[in-house]
Amino acid sequence: MSFDPANSDSGSPRPGPVFFDRPELDLILRVYGRMVAAGEWRDYAMVGHAEVAEFAAFRRSGDAPAIRIEKRPALRLKQGQWAVIGEGGLVLKRGRDLAQVLRVFDSRRFVVVK
Repeated sequence: MSFDPANSDSGSPRPGPVFFDRPELDLILRVYGRMVAAGEWRDYAMVGHAEVAEFAAFRRSGDAPAIRIEKRPALRLKQGQWAVIGEGGLVLKRGRDLAQVLRVFDSRRFVVVK
């Protein structure tokens, strides 16, 4: 048997992790700033995986995330690549446009239950 590099998995380039670009991060951090100013959130974390980028906001540093904002490019043409997920995994909003999805945090439409 001969080795065929065209059929080898090690020769194919692998995509890097999914992450937020600058304009997306700007929109997310604006919402984060508003929620910090309102006293709802105090900390955040970001992580990029192979299939999803995630922004998590916390009420306190040691708690589970109060909210997660996910970017899943694989769902771009189906449900939309953006999702806002609340505590317990409840999807609060999903869509194709980040600005539209982040409207779930408008003060009149979103109330944090403690």
